[in-house]
Amino acid sequence: MSDQLSWRLEANQLHLSGELQRETLLALWKQRETVMKQIDTIDVSELDRVDSAGLALLVHLRQIALQQGKAPQFTGINDKLHSLITLYNLQQIIVSRG
Repeated sequence: MSDQLSWRLEANQLHLSGELQRETLLALWKQRETVMKQIDTIDVSELDRVDSAGLALLVHLRQIALQQGKAPQFTGINDKLHSLITLYNLQQIIVSRG
């Protein structure tokens, strides 16, 4: 299991991989405004682990996109992440596509 977070941009998609947690999200946090330019899909299918801080970052990334006129959707939400989203009652905010 990875103990780091990495991301890549492809067209209008942000692909996250590794672990999105308090200890790993600082680099993405620092670049969040730049990273989210023109993003309309956030792919979380390659994330191994997401904690509550990581979930908060996902919500914040969505908010940045909304401020830029985009309505981002999420793809690749696994059962663990879905459970965390449900626990925090964020089903209307973290919207999954397909």
